[in-house]
Amino acid sequence: MRRIIYILAALLFAFHTVAAQVGQWNAYLAYHDITDIEPAGNMVYVLSSNDLFSYNVNDHSIATYNKMNMLSDTEIKYIAWSKNAKRLLIVYTNYNIDLLDNNGNVINISGYYKSHMNSNKDINYIYNYEHYCFLCTAFGIIKLNMKNAEISETYNLGTNVNLCTVAGGYLYAQTAKGQYKGSLKDNLIDPQNWSTSADAVSYHNDNQIQTDNSQGYARYDVYDDANKCYWSSQKDGKLMGYTQAEDGSQTVIAADICPEGPKYNMFNHIKHLYGTLYTCGGNDQLAAVQTLDSNGWTIFEDESIPAKIGIPYMKLHTLDVDPTNHQHVFVGGRSGLFEFNNGLLTQFYNSNNSLIESYNGDDMYYQLVYGVKFDSQGNLWFINSQAPTQSLLYIPAGGEMVSKCKSELMILNDPSTPRYSNKSLGELTSMIIDHNGYLWFSNDNWFTPSLFRYDMQTEEIISFLSFTNQDGTNLPVVYGVRCVCEDMEGNLWIGTDIGPFMLEPSQVTAADPYFTQVKVPRNDGTNYADYLLSNVDILCMAVDGANRKWFGTNGNGVYVISDDNISQVYHFTTENSHLLSDEILSIAINNESGEVFFGTGKGLCSFQSEVTSSAEEMTKENVYAYPNPVRPDYTGPITIVGLTYNADVKITTSNGVLVAEGRSSGGSFSWDGCDRNGRRVASGVYMVHTATQDGKRGTVCKIAIVN
Repeated sequence: MRRIIYILAALLFAFHTVAAQVGQWNAYLAYHDITDIEPAGNMVYVLSSNDLFSYNVNDHSIATYNKMNMLSDTEIKYIAWSKNAKRLLIVYTNYNIDLLDNNGNVINISGYYKSHMNSNKDINYIYNYEHYCFLCTAFGIIKLNMKNAEISETYNLGTNVNLCTVAGGYLYAQTAKGQYKGSLKDNLIDPQNWSTSADAVSYHNDNQIQTDNSQGYARYDVYDDANKCYWSSQKDGKLMGYTQAEDGSQTVIAADICPEGPKYNMFNHIKHLYGTLYTCGGNDQLAAVQTLDSNGWTIFEDESIPAKIGIPYMKLHTLDVDPTNHQHVFVGGRSGLFEFNNGLLTQFYNSNNSLIESYNGDDMYYQLVYGVKFDSQGNLWFINSQAPTQSLLYIPAGGEMVSKCKSELMILNDPSTPRYSNKSLGELTSMIIDHNGYLWFSNDNWFTPSLFRYDMQTEEIISFLSFTNQDGTNLPVVYGVRCVCEDMEGNLWIGTDIGPFMLEPSQVTAADPYFTQVKVPRNDGTNYADYLLSNVDILCMAVDGANRKWFGTNGNGVYVISDDNISQVYHFTTENSHLLSDEILSIAINNESGEVFFGTGKGLCSFQSEVTSSAEEMTKENVYAYPNPVRPDYTGPITIVGLTYNADVKITTSNGVLVAEGRSSGGSFSWDGCDRNGRRVASGVYMVHTATQDGKRGTVCKIAIVN
């Protein structure tokens, strides 16, 4: 035993380690836009971009709080600190409620969130009084007991309550019908105990004071009576603490407080390329291109763009990266095409200076570019939807824009749809280039949902305007072909509002092609089977290194399907996982690490999968296990990486006794640390023997286990 301990001690420094564990979730949330500051003794809680972080006055540490580590939900609308109860009230946009104390303990109060009401649930204002929080709502006031962590009473006033306060033993409510008051000694659940009032009262919480904009603060200062200082939100999204003397002079005690993260929680489209996660998104007011790599977040030029282009910078939809220059990025959106170099906008293309057209010929806000794709030579292909004379366009590397318009992409003289008639199709999107070099894209629109294959050499286009499965059944796609993806076997997958279909290579040029709906056996003693994810609205897809399919859905979270297309590996939802939203807008996979990113309307999150991309060959340098050594308190999977595709893996004791074996998934193999009888193996050094799928010997690595 002593010899084993010596060996394990030596191995502590000899093996690779990887920080992320299989099954780990991460959130990448924005903390740029500070909207509330709540001093809480030695802590300061900050609501920023609908997310929460804190600053510890004593040790100067910053902590973030989200669904990954302790909170119950996402998108925070209000926070309020109760001095008496020593708890932070957290109200989410869906009206779920958490209570958080300074030790990190969380209590969820879901009654209001889960209640079924005829009126809306809007919360307009929160007022602290003793150990209660009064929540002003669209129908009345909710009295929340912060000490007991419960809703103690609800006062239905039958009207919208904007503000409330306590003064002179009365609870006052400012409503759409005037001011009401009720004695705190009475039963205020009874509407008869409320009366109209003309009393002059002040509606405010004590610690928020007037902003001094001349000092560059974005919103307001908050006085912290426990630490006798002020906390200010700044224009650059950071928090500053300072003391102020009677003569007005200030002494900064803490500055530039802000967690690392993106600037916006907008992730309509994401791609992982060249070691970097590229993202874009936007709404009717804002847009953002944001990238994440080993150095952290980079925010592309944004706030100065409207002045440059003369119109709002909004609603980005898609992007791609030049394979010959990774600092060169094109981004498509609702108002045209944007070209960035080193994070700066260098060119904006619209109808003023290019072949791009608006839907009606002159609307500068509606010039749709929803698909962009670089080929391997650095030439850009993109699509202009709802354009009178354009559709497919092309910018050769270093050259001028060229029209590749095809009649197959136009709707001509159709009186049944005047909005779309005599224009290119409504939402041409999801451009990919397959392993044969063909360009694919789809129409994600209710009018003519369709799929296209374009030969970039011959300019031939093949249109798939209707969908029939292998049984000859017509597939009634209603809302559009959402996305297109190729798997490792050359099959083309399309996501639709009625589920995923597969186009096998043999069907691409068939005279009467069909789309395969994968049949999943019920395994209930019958010969019946169900179509894979039938009637599930598939918004996005990705394929990992083990040829597993990741399907992002419209309201059903994420499905992960095995490489044989039959078995469900995972189904993540907001109820059973740390997923931020059940509406998944985009998926990207880092095949080197196995991290899978999910872009949602509520922010960006990721899941550490057990699959990485397969290696060309297995060497001592790239084959290793983690965690290694495996310590007594670790109960998760042990992962071996750097394997070739479908490699044979055998794990033995140091004297050659077989304890586990199997095949790699992509470039990885996971072991639960148990022998073939399901028992935890003893402390010791275990040998991992590998071989390629055709039997050629690979390499050997070691795993140290300490129980």
